[in-house]
Amino acid sequence: MTSMIRSQFLFRRACSARCVATQATKMPVLGIRRETINPWERRAPLSPHHVGRLVKSGVKVIVQPSNRRAYPAEMYTNFGAKMQESLDECSVIMGVKTAPIDMLLPNKTYCFFSHTIKAQADNMQLLDAMLARNIRLIDYEKMVNDQGQRVVAFGKYAGVAGMIDILHGLGLRLLALGHHTPFLHIGLAHNYRCTANAEQAIRDAGYEISLGLMPESIGPLTFVFTGTGNVSQGAQEVFQELPYEYIEPHHLPTVAQHGSRKKLYACVVSREDHLYKKVGGGFDAEEYENHPELYASSFSTKIAQYATVLINGIYWDPNAPKLISIPDAKMLLQPSNQPWLPEGVGEPSLPHRLLAICDISADPGGSIEFMNECTTIEKPFCLYDADENKSTENFSGPGVLVCSIDNMPTQLPQEATDFFGDKLFPYVSEMLKSDATQSFDAFDCDKVVKDAVICSNGSLTPNFEYITDLRKKSRSRHKVGPATDSHPSKKVLVLGAGYVSLPLVEYLSRDEHLNITVADQASVMQNEASKISSKFDNVSPLVLDISENAEALDNMVAEHDVVVSLLPYALHPQVATSCIKHKTNMVTSSYVSDELWALDQAARDSGVTMVNEVGLDPGIDHLLALQCFHDVKEKGGTVKSFVSYCGGLPAPEDSENPLRYKFSWSPWGVLRNARSAARYLMNNKVVDVPEGGAVLDARQDIDFLPGFNLEGIPNRDSTKYAVPYGIESAHTILRGTLRFKGYCEAMKGLSKLDMINEEPHSYLHPLGPELTWRDYICTLLGKPHDILPDALKDALYERLEYNKHQFQTIMNLGLLENQPIEKKDTPLATLSHYLGKRLSYGSNERDLVILRHEIAVERADKGMEQRSISLVVYGDPNGYSAMAKCVGYPAAIATKMVLEGEIQEKGIVTPLVPEIYRPMLHRLACEGISANETVSMLEYIP
Repeated sequence: MTSMIRSQFLFRRACSARCVATQATKMPVLGIRRETINPWERRAPLSPHHVGRLVKSGVKVIVQPSNRRAYPAEMYTNFGAKMQESLDECSVIMGVKTAPIDMLLPNKTYCFFSHTIKAQADNMQLLDAMLARNIRLIDYEKMVNDQGQRVVAFGKYAGVAGMIDILHGLGLRLLALGHHTPFLHIGLAHNYRCTANAEQAIRDAGYEISLGLMPESIGPLTFVFTGTGNVSQGAQEVFQELPYEYIEPHHLPTVAQHGSRKKLYACVVSREDHLYKKVGGGFDAEEYENHPELYASSFSTKIAQYATVLINGIYWDPNAPKLISIPDAKMLLQPSNQPWLPEGVGEPSLPHRLLAICDISADPGGSIEFMNECTTIEKPFCLYDADENKSTENFSGPGVLVCSIDNMPTQLPQEATDFFGDKLFPYVSEMLKSDATQSFDAFDCDKVVKDAVICSNGSLTPNFEYITDLRKKSRSRHKVGPATDSHPSKKVLVLGAGYVSLPLVEYLSRDEHLNITVADQASVMQNEASKISSKFDNVSPLVLDISENAEALDNMVAEHDVVVSLLPYALHPQVATSCIKHKTNMVTSSYVSDELWALDQAARDSGVTMVNEVGLDPGIDHLLALQCFHDVKEKGGTVKSFVSYCGGLPAPEDSENPLRYKFSWSPWGVLRNARSAARYLMNNKVVDVPEGGAVLDARQDIDFLPGFNLEGIPNRDSTKYAVPYGIESAHTILRGTLRFKGYCEAMKGLSKLDMINEEPHSYLHPLGPELTWRDYICTLLGKPHDILPDALKDALYERLEYNKHQFQTIMNLGLLENQPIEKKDTPLATLSHYLGKRLSYGSNERDLVILRHEIAVERADKGMEQRSISLVVYGDPNGYSAMAKCVGYPAAIATKMVLEGEIQEKGIVTPLVPEIYRPMLHRLACEGISANETVSMLEYIP
């Protein structure tokens, strides 16, 4: 009170002094402009009562006419204001929201909320116009006291209106989820003449709650308020019309499970409740103010997961940690397991605890990261689906209800104007001292006002020169934050134009804001890159040989936001090193090699995300397995056995060849795997299969999907997945590769002839003399090249230990023919090149992908069951192959998730967490790639 009396005294004294000076100088003229930003903006910076006081003190006040303004024109004129359109004679012009650029008068002082101090892209054109027109801008948002607290704000009524609106929205959301509640009878804030009328409706709802009339299956409801400022206080004033109990943050888990239905719970969360220093922990308020980038937040895990409704009204600094990031939302909006609540067809449980967010701060991409566009009074709510990372204007369906109206107080326009005017009035006399034609240094006024001047005399003032730097960062933000319409287009570099790149590029090209470059080294692949780019407007081809021109790779990586490497896995470390150097994110579909793992810390230090194993195997196999494991654990079960097989095969009708196999890309990896080592766990015993071809002897007949006549061999080291999969309880862990029966026997024949050896062979040197396959077989058998055909066959049959199937394989593959060899130095590379042509898919042939997980589960009741997950995908002869779809689409989806901020973890990332595998599976289903799951009972085995 003392402060207000002193302010009024100072104001009268200043105005009296100005009135005396007016005898010799011109009377100060204040303009109040008409609000034009949207039809709902009915507020004014000053009420008629405030204007009357100014007029009495000798200030001329001109008000632009507006029938939309909550206070009618007559009330302003009755208090001495002049109502006219022109504001030319005003030295200072006040408003609430931003003014249209074409209405800005040069050499004037404007006062309004400019929304420029964070270099908001939408208002940078406005700022440029004010600089060009020599306008002095005073921004209410930066009028702060010595403690840094805002002295002029609508905050309280933003909180009041926001709280009323979210209670209304909560009623509609709960109804869509199957629950009638007392909240349904609360209207939106603008439907009430004044706050008192709204509070009466809220009290009526509170009375019903106190009688225990809330549905039991929704459990206790907890409202979390962030901050303790005016916004939070205004929201809490409304909330306190309901039956309530305040709790401390550490009580949230207990209340979530044991709270009462006859009241609501409130938790006010301060910064120290969730912020902690990244290094060393703890919280220091002063340090945080100066260096928010040093801190992280545990809000999503400690607070938000127990909240029903979040009311967010805090100021967010761009360097500060998010309250809820996009990945956080994916975790928070997973199905919740609340067995203590009743559940039935007519009394459904809630999909997750967090039902609604009222983001009164209305800061797109700010503390609530996924809120990238404000809602409006006409359409006050949207439903954010975390799995899809999209918002829709619905109340039903998956997601959290969001209300984020950026002009929240205008729903209660007269009360908001009175409140704001009372805060602003003591500083008006200081603002009237402003003459935009004079230098900023000559502006002798109260520090609160002067420190709020954003620009003057065609330049940013010293306090706000940082906006220039923020604008520069905003232009390069493409490597840091999620994409929004106001950000520049993103750029994706795809390395490799092979078989799987087309569906990947097609998926990415659906986003018109993406520019995609497809690069490859070989002339054949260059043609493929050109073909791909010709299909889409936002795709360009590029010739790039990274093994020959590392500098060119560096230059291209630096220009792009994400690099997708579809190159052979041995080249990934080189690409990754370049990405780390230029702080560019990376995506691959391949296994994480030891060389790539070695770059993990460097990637973390550089702030780079490197997503791997997002193809088919590895990739979709991870997603389906982890989804099942998560469900098992949620229900109290444990995984006892995990056997998984996956394979890309020709469709049965196109499989009639010696290998029962065809190649849609380089056979090198397939052939090499026939000699690789393997390890798996079988009945609690580790089984090691040595390299050199022993894996072919470890084949197993496959009895699932019997119509396909399959066999399987172990693949790589299966035991290393026990920990990352979280299935340490399993006695059997086997991941294998599927082939049609006969494949392994055929490969043994090639192995016996040493044709899948990786060591160079002198006869296969590219510069050596011409050699035919027949000559080469003679060399391998130690026979002269002019040996009789039958004698050669006899020698071959003997070397193959009289195995008819293996003999027929060599014959039918044409390896005894006098066809010249395209020599590639090693037997493996040479055979790979040959088979890639001989066993390629014909124009009307199609491939097939089969993935099968068999998971033995011990339920919480000790019963045993087997979950069988089957994915079968056929290729389209006139479209994409099955393999291309199952590798290209997952990699494309992961790339989009990185671009849009859905994947933010730094360093080496694999898709083993719910916030990645759940949305990926959902989006794959939209592309026609989805699995079937069956459950059968098993006999209990201790």
